[in-house]
Amino acid sequence: MERLIRNMMKWANVSSEQLREKGNIETDFGETLSWDYYQYVRNHPLKKWDSKTFILYGENDNLTERSILDSFSGKYNCDVTVMDKGEHYFHTPEQIHYLEKWIRQVIR
Repeated sequence: MERLIRNMMKWANVSSEQLREKGNIETDFGETLSWDYYQYVRNHPLKKWDSKTFILYGENDNLTERSILDSFSGKYNCDVTVMDKGEHYFHTPEQIHYLEKWIRQVIR
């Protein structure tokens, strides 16, 4: 999560100092950057993950790098499905259909 927040800060051209001073900053891409949340994430890194986890990842995800997904899923033994031409936010009719089908398969 820290990586994702840092990426969003970079895309919004927001420094750590600016975020600390302002507390919250709205971005042009619809996300709000929060100093408190950023500090929480930095001070509470994930150390243990006991839940069986299934991840649906879009091939064209522009928020989470594939290498980060691979590292997390390898470390915590997650099942990963990659949708060809999928994005981070599943929003097109094709993506929603794929998501719904994937959920039905996972919960069997």
